[in-house]
Amino acid sequence: MGIIDSNIPHKAEKYTQLLWPQGNPSFCKTIQSYLEQLSKLDQTIRRMIVESLGIEKYMDEHMNSINYSLRLMKYKEPQSDETEIGLHAHTDKNIVTILYQNQVKGLEILTKDGQWISVDPTPDTFTVMIGDSLHAWTNGRMHATFHRVMMRGNEARYSIGLFSKPKDGYIIKAPKELVDEDHPLLFKPFDFHEFLAFGYTQEDMKCDFSLKAYCGV
Repeated sequence: MGIIDSNIPHKAEKYTQLLWPQGNPSFCKTIQSYLEQLSKLDQTIRRMIVESLGIEKYMDEHMNSINYSLRLMKYKEPQSDETEIGLHAHTDKNIVTILYQNQVKGLEILTKDGQWISVDPTPDTFTVMIGDSLHAWTNGRMHATFHRVMMRGNEARYSIGLFSKPKDGYIIKAPKELVDEDHPLLFKPFDFHEFLAFGYTQEDMKCDFSLKAYCGV
């Protein structure tokens, strides 16, 4: 289940009414409170990234270019003793993903040396992953993580993800300070929502890395 532009209060309320036409103030309040707290974490992470790259002059532009989507996800337990794919390997197309999950394992991350490692969930922790859009905006400085979900055992896996994404019409373009002889431009400027639409095409399904296929230099 997904709430698009969930940082806009009436969006969460409208979504709640779809599930409970009679209203469910408790659910709506919980979602809004969770989003408020986690969006602060997202903003802290992105500020740290901008500062670490020495491009503070773009701070306000970057911080104000973001909306959020919130997704509540369930992965069913395998119907056999075999391991089943809950979600195929991919990179997220957005800016930053912050994931919280229950105690059921399943999330795996691909390391730079090509090894899949399990991300074991522990209470009161979040998993933060960089998306394609931030990878492009930082001209490859921040690594977009390939990840997947592999289901084992007899328990369902629940997770909730906060996805920061560019607002409509915002063009993702690497700052000139991050492009030089040692770091040539990797991607052409692009519109996030057009890139998102590319993800539903046959061309995207055939390629290994969507971002490179879509706007690689």
